[in-house]
Amino acid sequence: MSVPWTRTPGLGALRQSGGLFQLAATTVRDAFRRPFQWRELIEQFWFVASVTILPAALVSIPFGAVIALQVGSLAQQLGAQSFTGGASVLAVVQQASPLIVALLIAGAGGSAICADLGSRKIREELDAMEVMGVSPVQRLVVPRVLATMLVAVLLNGLVSVVGVLGGYFFNVGLQHGTPGAYLSSFSALAQLPDLYVGEFKALVFGFIAGIVAAYRGLNPRGGPKGVGDAVNQSVVITFLLLFLVNVAVTGIYLQLVPQKGA
Repeated sequence: MSVPWTRTPGLGALRQSGGLFQLAATTVRDAFRRPFQWRELIEQFWFVASVTILPAALVSIPFGAVIALQVGSLAQQLGAQSFTGGASVLAVVQQASPLIVALLIAGAGGSAICADLGSRKIREELDAMEVMGVSPVQRLVVPRVLATMLVAVLLNGLVSVVGVLGGYFFNVGLQHGTPGAYLSSFSALAQLPDLYVGEFKALVFGFIAGIVAAYRGLNPRGGPKGVGDAVNQSVVITFLLLFLVNVAVTGIYLQLVPQKGA
């Protein structure tokens, strides 16, 4: 007995992926439509920033310390302790900082966005907006996605600074490194494109976190329980996409931008 095409394994995931890309394209298009919801953007920006600034600063300190301690230990074994600063800073700026920001935005801000849109959906507020000719994507999704992107870019700078300072103090204080060697290796190995790619990653990761949270919030299943499930799904899906996109962006960056030699 043949399986109906509507029950083909993997078809549901393919349909969900198509809906996610469709929402992303619609959001980009509606971002240039007028009237733009400036008030909603400011409110969402402040909310996402308020729930992520302190956790991001606190998390970045142990992240920078762990990276500095691990890199410093390995450098000591190889007899290259003078390069600890440059390697630690590159790891924080290129990899750790954008991921920390994106994970916190997805876990704190994204989950709140998903729950808010999901509750509006089950109360049929979004259907009422469509009946009145108001686009829920333009009115609600666009400001939230732009807010997550802006917060991600600005927060990435804060996390980079705090992480680098944490790595510096742990390297100098615990591993008996010298401040001059730490700073000189950083200036010898790091370059401005390293900071640019970190900010670009934060921008893309913020977009992904906002879009996934909005998509799952707009498509809950099973009433209030479905909203809770959608929040969990949005966080998990965002985490998976972030790591995949990070691998792709890092690979492209390392191929296009030549790295400085010691």
